[in-house]
Amino acid sequence: MSPVGGGRKRGTCGCRSVGDTVRGLWRNKQQLLLDPQHTALLGAFLCVAEVGVAHWVIQRVPYTEIDWKAYMDEVEGVLNGTYDYTKLKGETGPLVYPAGFVYIFSFFYYLTERGSNIRLAQYIFAALYLLTLILVFRIYVITKKVPPYVFFFMCCASYRVHSIFLLRLFNDPVAMAILFFSINLLLQDHWSWGCFFYSLAVSVKMNVLLLAPGLLYLLLCRFGLLHAMPKLCICAMLQVFLALPFLLENPTGYLLGSFDFGRQFLFQWTVNWRLIPESMFQHRAFHVALLTAHLVALLLFCFNRWPRSGQSLWSLLKDPAKRKPSHKLTANSILMQIFK
Repeated sequence: MSPVGGGRKRGTCGCRSVGDTVRGLWRNKQQLLLDPQHTALLGAFLCVAEVGVAHWVIQRVPYTEIDWKAYMDEVEGVLNGTYDYTKLKGETGPLVYPAGFVYIFSFFYYLTERGSNIRLAQYIFAALYLLTLILVFRIYVITKKVPPYVFFFMCCASYRVHSIFLLRLFNDPVAMAILFFSINLLLQDHWSWGCFFYSLAVSVKMNVLLLAPGLLYLLLCRFGLLHAMPKLCICAMLQVFLALPFLLENPTGYLLGSFDFGRQFLFQWTVNWRLIPESMFQHRAFHVALLTAHLVALLLFCFNRWPRSGQSLWSLLKDPAKRKPSHKLTANSILMQIFK
């Protein structure tokens, strides 16, 4: 009888300890909101709250049709046997996303009755939103750098986030969910799988490539050039594998369509550049200036910010064991290089 009684006593003490912790945090609300050690607790609460918020938004706020029908038209063409990217079009124009987008949204096409069940699609994206929140909160739990009260404004209070995920059904949420999953893998030192899912995110939307320079730096820092090559091959081979049906049909059409760096965007959809006239936004010189500024910024980071004190950029090409001094990547340094 004593082992059973002892087990009950420990269980009771455990429940009492959790209860005391929760009551203590409730009495000291400031600590709960400001101490990063409580990120997991507040993040879990916000995820539960977001279930209700997402349901309310879907039921009460009108859906905005922008790209969903075009997505469905584009993948329907592929499902009907068209693999030439130059012949795949939707309401808003030609298909301009890589092959991973086609496969994932083909799955959505079947789940949502050929794209006609918008309400079901919204709930699928709501689940994707909650998954993304969990992945993002997990990153903050690992780093313990941000006061938890910030997360309320990041999710529950953000009209833009709910609009993108729940009301417009863009492909950005799919790409970002996969990207944050890959970053979680990198933080756990699973570099091969992290590179695999990073490449998968790129195959959904090309803008994920903006993080490629930071990832390359991390691979060189962690492995050196020789041992980083297999990770880079994972990224490249996945792109080839996913795109193979389209590359066999029309390789030039696929590459120019899905990775078109000269694509012209409509002024009506921009958010960050509303401060300039539309004529300037549409001018080719403005696009060239932005690209040039981005490349210059990358070069400045390469030669001034990324190399550590007493270490040249070229030393990253060496095997890490042969570098002086040796350096271990931390979670915060990984995130800093990826996002800055």
